[in-house]
Amino acid sequence: MQRMKKMRAGLFALVFCLFGQSTAGIAQEARPLSKGQSVYLPIYSHMLYGNLGKSGKASFVLLSALVSIRNTDSKRPLRILSAKYFDTQGKLLGERVSGPTVLPPLGTLELFVELNDASGGSGANFVVKWEADAAINPPLVEALHANMDGGKAVIFTTQSVPVAD
Repeated sequence: MQRMKKMRAGLFALVFCLFGQSTAGIAQEARPLSKGQSVYLPIYSHMLYGNLGKSGKASFVLLSALVSIRNTDSKRPLRILSAKYFDTQGKLLGERVSGPTVLPPLGTLELFVELNDASGGSGANFVVKWEADAAINPPLVEALHANMDGGKAVIFTTQSVPVAD
């Protein structure tokens, strides 16, 4: 019994070392300073799961999405110029920022896609465009997806990637 506990502890330590080092390096990688860019953020207004039923379709669960745009620069503000929401086919569903919005240093802008809004589909996305007067740390743009219905929870995040304008 004692030997089994030591083996499990050793295996856990090995896995932690292998994955802990690789993810720590990624998490601490500094991104180059920028005066602005556009970023693509995947959004899931629903998620398919399970097996194909008799109808030939998978089950799905609706998801809400909290889009978080965080100014990671501790000294300078940035401006969010637009946050366009697109559906799975690439059709523009709407602009979620009414005009240029200033984010102070370390400030956050939140946009919300409701649980009952399935218009985007499983391939929905935002394209967020931002700018700054001087080169700054780029913002962190991510989405927290959730459905906590019936005693079960589905929660995950997605992160943006820079795209050419």
